[in-house]
Amino acid sequence: DLHSFPTRRSSDLNLLLAQDGGSIELVEITPGNIVKVRLTGHCAGCPGARMTLKGIVEQILSEAVPEIRGVVAVD
Repeated sequence: DLHSFPTRRSSDLNLLLAQDGGSIELVEITPGNIVKVRLTGHCAGCPGARMTLKGIVEQILSEAVPEIRGVVAVD
């Protein structure tokens, strides 16, 4: 299910990001299937955060739920 999976998966992503002192919070899933997240901890403002978001977070979520059209960070 598109709306429950990112919530369940965010705990796995938090374990991954915690290795570098960061975390992720699901903010919303838009009607256009864009997942909005908030990066916190060391991930907030990190120069590599965009690469992490697109290369890891978006890939993991999109592979598991193909309906996801993208992942964006919000403040």
